Amino acid sequence: MALLIPFAAPRAAPWGDLSLLQLPHLQALLADWAPVARDDGDELSLTPPHERALAQALGWQGADGSLPWAARAAAADGIDTGDLAWGLLTPAHWHLGTEQVSLIDPAGLMLDEATSRSLFAAVQPLFTSAGWLFTWGAPMRWYAAHESLADLPCAALDRVIGRNVDRWLGPSQQAPGMRTVRRLQAEVQMLLYTHPLNDERLARGLLPVNSFWLSGCGPAQPANGPAPNVDDRLRAPALAGDWPGWLRGWETLDDGPFRALVQAQAGTQPAAAPSLTLCGERSALRLAPRTGQGLFARLRQRLAPRPSPRSLLEAL
Repeated sequence: MALLIPFAAPRAAPWGDLSLLQLPHLQALLADWAPVARDDGDELSLTPPHERALAQALGWQGADGSLPWAARAAAADGIDTGDLAWGLLTPAHWHLGTEQVSLIDPAGLMLDEATSRSLFAAVQPLFTSAGWLFTWGAPMRWYAAHESLADLPCAALDRVIGRNVDRWLGPSQQAPGMRTVRRLQAEVQMLLYTHPLNDERLARGLLPVNSFWLSGCGPAQPANGPAPNVDDRLRAPALAGDWPGWLRGWETLDDGPFRALVQAQAGTQPAAAPSLTLCGERSALRLAPRTGQGLFARLRQRLAPRPSPRSLLEAL
């Protein structure tokens, strides 16, 4: 089993004391597993480490912020992507604070299909009149196709949630096609500001949908390798800054899939090419069982000091 864990380290360290984590099964894995690959990056990169790691497993090529997640998701939603360049438009609420505009986690919108389709229909003419193909995929997934999206770098949604949107718009402001995107964004914001559905949502205590976030642009790329199993149970508490929830998520990981990896390592369950990729804010680290060692070397490794889970996570 190839397992990939996004947000394995706190999103904005230090949250709290990582020594509070009790991860006996991960500690047991570290006796026989070793790092086989490391991807060090920058917390300001447009593409977070977990997306880079998944793209590498799929055999994709692309610059920072230019991996075709939109085309992949559109195909999974039953859309024929052809050879067009696609972008994912996530309906969003931009919160105007005293000093910045931040993007609220779109999951908090609780957007149902009927409302999503109505809002989609309202903004669709803005895109089609500009020569874009605009397609509904799911309540939180709208898709656009246009030649300008072929190599347009965009920050991943996971980078922006809860943060100042200006910080993540800046790196791509000069990219070809971004001027049109910003104009469309402004037009969508003006249209939705007075939309009756948003008035209804406010009356029900729900956040209005007042903008969108564009990400995952580019034409589809074939998968040249198997995708790992992505376990994203740490994502929601990490994005919400929920330290106790993040700790609980780690405990369930250790008692679930990590326990299964330990059992597989012991030979009680079959496993083919197991690996574990831990992804933080800057870096990704892939671990796999040590191979090609004799009995003496394996015993020496087991007796050697083991890296602690805490030291691994702090390095992400």
